[in-house]
Amino acid sequence: MNVTLEHSHEPHAIAARLRDKTRHSYLSDFVYGAIDGTVTTFAVVSGVAGASLPAEVIVILGLANLVGDGFSMAASNFLGTRTNHQLLDRAKAMERKHIQLAPEGEREEVRQIYAKKGFEGERLDGIVDTITSDEEQWIETMLTDELGLQLSTPSAFRAAATTFTAFLVIGLIPLLSFIAQWFVPLSLNTAYLFSSVLTAIAFFAVGAAKSMFVDQKWYASGLETLAVGGTAAALAYGVGAMLRAIIP
Repeated sequence: MNVTLEHSHEPHAIAARLRDKTRHSYLSDFVYGAIDGTVTTFAVVSGVAGASLPAEVIVILGLANLVGDGFSMAASNFLGTRTNHQLLDRAKAMERKHIQLAPEGEREEVRQIYAKKGFEGERLDGIVDTITSDEEQWIETMLTDELGLQLSTPSAFRAAATTFTAFLVIGLIPLLSFIAQWFVPLSLNTAYLFSSVLTAIAFFAVGAAKSMFVDQKWYASGLETLAVGGTAAALAYGVGAMLRAIIP
């Protein structure tokens, strides 16, 4: 059976990968920003359309939602990612202090960590001596094996920028047919129908892309996202229709 692996396991290829810095992917930030942008914008479109308000109102509220909610989501992503950086820096400083003030206790922690991995006797002694002979290596070992932290975290700015871009670009799709009304005569119902079709395609496409990051079939992920987005839109449309009926 022929199986294609993601990368080579030749000694030189392994050495090259280990020398390289960790390359973080920001595709997940794009996917989740796109999903959130499409869902929230189409919910606004559905609510306003359900209330039979003019297309101009739909475009204004939709664009306001895109910019406001998009920036809010990007800012939250930025602060969350930056917090991970700060937590890592704080943990490094703490472990450095512990090594300087209580080196024997820290050596014992390394010993117990590797004893749990199955090492013992002279081999265990050699591992402990090797790790604790280099302070930076010692600190990294404590961060990963004791505290369970990753030594490298994504760029907070890139994560936020990717999220904001996806939110704006994909989240604009539900508004396209209403913007088109400025150039091509369309009734509100026709514009909403086109918006619904385009948004459904966007929901499915983004959900299918999300399957790259989770253990789920692309079509199942696409249908799941379509169902969630469709539910949000239906609720918003229902609220708008209800308000139209009770408000003179």
